[in-house]
Amino acid sequence: MKYLPATVYVLLALVWGSNFIFVKWAAESITPAQITLLRVLFGFVPVLIFALARRALSWSHLRHLHHFVVMALLATAVYYYAFAAGTALLPSGVAGMLGGAIPLFTFLCAWIFLKEETIGARQVVGILLGLGGIILIAAPWSSDGQIAPLGVAWMIGGALSVGSSFVYARRFVTPLRLPAAALTTYQIGLGLLFLLLFTDRSGIEALLGDRRASVGLVLGLGLCGTGFAYIAYYYLIDRLGAVTASSVTYLPAIVALFIGVVLAGEDITPATGAAVVLIFAGVACLQRFKLPGAAVVALAAVRRRAPR
Repeated sequence: MKYLPATVYVLLALVWGSNFIFVKWAAESITPAQITLLRVLFGFVPVLIFALARRALSWSHLRHLHHFVVMALLATAVYYYAFAAGTALLPSGVAGMLGGAIPLFTFLCAWIFLKEETIGARQVVGILLGLGGIILIAAPWSSDGQIAPLGVAWMIGGALSVGSSFVYARRFVTPLRLPAAALTTYQIGLGLLFLLLFTDRSGIEALLGDRRASVGLVLGLGLCGTGFAYIAYYYLIDRLGAVTASSVTYLPAIVALFIGVVLAGEDITPATGAAVVLIFAGVACLQRFKLPGAAVVALAAVRRRAPR
């Protein structure tokens, strides 16, 4: 048990980092919207069971339904769909690197919408470095077509969505002092409802024809990458604290790049390598920033402050 937090920390980084290759495999058979639907569906089951076991759900929470709806859109449906659409068009390692830029967009959203957040020279440098890395990946001046600009745009859109959801959570959801397990259950459950209503499910059975993709999506992306990941994150918040636990959100990009290059055989150019350095240097410059880099941190941190 002494080494359990460290073990869970590493496993969580591996699980989140492998999400991109699972999306890439599934995108060969079904659409990004269908990938998102199945991911949320199979991720919702363990989250719901966990919340019920903790007795975190209450009918009285329904008076905050409007906040849960916003979080379901920003931090689940739109976020997951944008990342699925972007990953379908990009090498999985590149998509993972762009996912690692979430803290940059979280900071920008917080600076714009939260009056108490200020920006200094160090943060300006961090933002410029990170954006420079993203531009280097997109390479709009290049005509070789190796990186799809639309894929980069989708990844940026997903990062903006989850970044703005964090700001919304900090301003409107965290003050409610509700258990994080309940907040996440409502968020993912409502996101699942929206996806069921608006996703064209025709042809979704094609996924069953590819065992690698179906197992990767259901087990890797859904049960582990969404369900287990949330539960493991709550455990890390309890054992390590919100600040230390949030540092795990910076590792999946490295894992995704390793999987893409070493295991999937994706090419990495010198420009891509330089982009990695710029993005992580930018994130490092933002370390003084008080907000962690993912919306789930806001929700999970509530659990430590909520009355028992």
